Amino acid sequence: MMRLSVATYNIHKGVSQLRRQPRLHTMRNHLRGLDADIVFLQEVRGAGRNTRKRVVLPEGLPQYAFLADCHWFFAYGRNADTKHGHHGNALLSRYPILHQENTDISAHWLEQRGFLYCRLNVHPSLPRLHCLNVHLGLFEHWRRKQLATVIAYIHDIIPDDEPLLMAGDFNDWNKKGHAYLRRSLNVTDAFVTSRGVSARTFPSIFPLLPLDRIYVRGFQV
Repeated sequence: MMRLSVATYNIHKGVSQLRRQPRLHTMRNHLRGLDADIVFLQEVRGAGRNTRKRVVLPEGLPQYAFLADCHWFFAYGRNADTKHGHHGNALLSRYPILHQENTDISAHWLEQRGFLYCRLNVHPSLPRLHCLNVHLGLFEHWRRKQLATVIAYIHDIIPDDEPLLMAGDFNDWNKKGHAYLRRSLNVTDAFVTSRGVSARTFPSIFPLLPLDRIYVRGFQV
């Protein structure tokens, strides 16, 4: 048996949501403090200016590499292109990343979204670990279609008897997507399993809505 610590975090391109100030160094310190084995990140800049203050990291380092530092392996999936560069989802892992693949699930050009699939080798004697880092749209109609794509992808490439972690920003405040995922994939919400309710995560200053989730299959939480 092996224990894993998992976190998910929409970093909003490395700036604070209220004052729009750069916070990437603070975020890296917080991630180190969590000491998680696997971290699912959303809205991570892969290239270009890192904040509206035009603070650029040393040698043009992408945000996911800066956050990973020397503590994690990393993978990045490009979802959105802007006049300042591009951003998407990133996975930080203590364990080698054997394979990665990014899938575009954008509903329209104003809301570019995607999910990043990674396959990890956590131990030679254990099955491969499948990870999906997901960022869904703001509107339920589009989220339903995006989830259908995610579910079809999982059914197609991930064996039912191999462990699955799926986490990210689901924007699923009304929990309709939660019910859909449970029926379709037999996954459980880690917080519902451990605490009885989904974690409230937004807005961060006074969390009210359960937008961010960690789903598991093949694990004891």
